[in-house]
Amino acid sequence: MESTPRHVPCPTCGRPVEWSSRSRWRPFCSERCRLIDLGAWLDGTRSIPGEPADGDLAPDSGHGAEPDEETGH
Repeated sequence: MESTPRHVPCPTCGRPVEWSSRSRWRPFCSERCRLIDLGAWLDGTRSIPGEPADGDLAPDSGHGAEPDEETGH
């Protein structure tokens, strides 16, 4: 018995996407939509509400990797 493939809306543009291993970018319809979504997470447009969990650092906490002494980066 063959089942009908399930379709879900692309989170970026809403276009129907077949939910199967044949859909390379699922749940997105294309690489473009996937990159748009990634950009929204990176620039802070999208975020998970709430306080950072223990061990997480706030983006402006001043903690993180120290600059390389030779390059300053």
